[in-house]
Amino acid sequence: MDVTIESLKKERTYSEELGIDLKAGSDGEIFKWFLASVLFGARISETIAMRTYRAFERHGILTPESILAAGWDFLVNPVMREGGYVRYDEKTSREVLRNCEMLMGEYGGSLNRMHRDARDAHDLEARLLRFYGVGPVTMNIFLRELRPYWRKADPEPMAFVLETARRFAIDLGDVKRKSVAFTRIEAGLVRLRKMRP
Repeated sequence: MDVTIESLKKERTYSEELGIDLKAGSDGEIFKWFLASVLFGARISETIAMRTYRAFERHGILTPESILAAGWDFLVNPVMREGGYVRYDEKTSREVLRNCEMLMGEYGGSLNRMHRDARDAHDLEARLLRFYGVGPVTMNIFLRELRPYWRKADPEPMAFVLETARRFAIDLGDVKRKSVAFTRIEAGLVRLRKMRP
């Protein structure tokens, strides 16, 4: 497999794969990506995370308000079960609900407001890490695809992304980090992490 910067620039981002339009910048689209990022950051496979996001979509619960209205029982079954969760469905449902409550309480349901309120990139990252179950990995997943659109979103690429770039002789310094091209390259490297060069 021939992996080059040019081939990686053609990769779809994870948000694009899910039909989420981050470029639009709306609270609705950014919340969808936050929800998907929480799922991707959990201890489940990428396939189950995508299937679970699709279950949220199918049931029409893609806003903090609609998720809170649906409640814990509904999230556990049918949503998480349809997604393929078998072990962490109750815990993840609780985290999603608590995050929606926190988002509504602190930012009126708007992640854009959280971005505006943040003093800088470090403060933005700290605010995200206060959400339940959001650690460095989930924070990085969420912010890396928002780099081109949010001024304060600029997380360092994950160590395994840098290692994968080295293995495939990809020089990330050749591409502006706050660009869509860099985001596509990073998504491609995430997908390549288990492949041999």
